Amino acid sequence: MNVHAASAAHARAVNVPLGDRAYEVLIGPGLLQRAGELIGARLGKARCAIVTDANVAKLHLATIEAALSADGRLSGSITLPPGESTKSFRELAPLCERLLELGIERGDLVVALGGGVIGDLAGFAAAILRRGVRFVQVPTSLLAQVDSSVGGKTGIDTPQGKNLIGAFHQPGLVLADTDTLRTLPLRELRAGYAEVAKYGLLGDAPFFAWLEKNHPAVFALENEPLTHAVETSVKAKAGIVGRDETEQGERALLNLGHTFGHAFEAWCGYSDRLLHGEAISIGMAIAFRFSAARGDCSAADAERAAAHFAAVGLPTRIDEIPGDKPGIDAMMKLMAQDKKVRQGKLTFILARGIGDAYIAHDVPDAEVRAFLGGEIG
Repeated sequence: MNVHAASAAHARAVNVPLGDRAYEVLIGPGLLQRAGELIGARLGKARCAIVTDANVAKLHLATIEAALSADGRLSGSITLPPGESTKSFRELAPLCERLLELGIERGDLVVALGGGVIGDLAGFAAAILRRGVRFVQVPTSLLAQVDSSVGGKTGIDTPQGKNLIGAFHQPGLVLADTDTLRTLPLRELRAGYAEVAKYGLLGDAPFFAWLEKNHPAVFALENEPLTHAVETSVKAKAGIVGRDETEQGERALLNLGHTFGHAFEAWCGYSDRLLHGEAISIGMAIAFRFSAARGDCSAADAERAAAHFAAVGLPTRIDEIPGDKPGIDAMMKLMAQDKKVRQGKLTFILARGIGDAYIAHDVPDAEVRAFLGGEIG
């Protein structure tokens, strides 16, 4: 047995507890090479259509194609353009048609190989293809491994906002091969790390303290610290998803920083000008400062949260967004499209301190405007 196969045999497994729709998230190196075996053992001998993007295809497509071809389960591969703009109606329709052309039936599998964009888009295509076919998430970015590949949220963006069209459609399996993270640019690794730190900030103060101490080892991709960071994040999300699958309550906590962050992404046109994790880093820092301004948490905790993001090279303020900056009116309009809005009232995820986030309903617009005035300057 080679080194990769040996390590894959001892992959960490996290269960997402959803009754008869429960599934495993396998975490560790060398999983791509065993994709056929791992998928077959859990989901049976189904045909697989891989969906990926051009960047990921160059690095990892041949490996997983070989793994799925070894036992005759590969139906074909579809390669899409990279970038957030791929999560659109423009790409969704031809993707569905190409999957049908590959002969994908209800008992077959769509395999999403890539970051959050591919996972969200391919998962949504699987949700609506033949009124629902199974799919497997094979996340290749840190952000996707710790966040978007787990929990069944799928969808696309529109000019009105991020992820406003979509469906809850749980995968049958997630293969988080940590070897794929070694091919990420540092900027992408940092962006994914924002979502790792989020789990500490929203509900696990000891994990946040661990990250403050151990983030250099995580960024150095040392196997044990990296695997611990991914596994702890996935366990946190799996627990919340198991208790609140369709975001009727607690799951909204996973949107810490996202009300602000998604507005920044929309302002930047979902472009490489501002990556998702960078937007969320600014959003979480702002959420903590807003919490401090409201008297919910100490200024020291708000400073501590922002200091950690800055320490790893992530932005924490609006003036760090490249190019023109959104004004107060633009921010309020963009935030009004947030999925947590109820009867026109804004809902924010705020914090009482490190590791203690809560859902704040009906936050007055005037209070938000006054706070944003100080943030925007």
